Amino acid sequence: MNETMIDAWDDASQVMTRLAGAWSFDRVIEGQGRMKGLATFTPLDAERLAYREQGRLTLQNGTELEAEREYVFRKHEDGFEVFFEESPPRLFHTISLCASDDGALNGSAGHLCNLDHYQSSYTFLADGGFVICHVVAGPRKDYTMITTYRRISLRSD
Repeated sequence: MNETMIDAWDDASQVMTRLAGAWSFDRVIEGQGRMKGLATFTPLDAERLAYREQGRLTLQNGTELEAEREYVFRKHEDGFEVFFEESPPRLFHTISLCASDDGALNGSAGHLCNLDHYQSSYTFLADGGFVICHVVAGPRKDYTMITTYRRISLRSD
């Protein structure tokens, strides 16, 4: 797998189209561990992408586990919605994106899960990569998780 660059994200209307494909990711869960792996965004129809990640989670105590997660992203005015992969789908959050002076697109949203609050931010970088940050606080959870994504090519050149 080779990392490749893509052009900047242009504007919010291009994000869903540009997400389609394969990405390497590196996740830091502050004070708990790190995960590296592969994420794919696969078109389901003109409005939705299936997100699937698989990777190796290394906990702070050295324990290593295989981990995976799935979501569905749906195009939304000025951004996208993220749903848990459940039947029926349950909304995680809605992200509206706006451009910053450095050429990035940014958006954030909150989500209450029982008594734990998730504050999530998405940054689509001018170099074509993107970062998702979840700050989770509550009686059962308290951590920050930062995931950095880079486009990869599955071709062996």
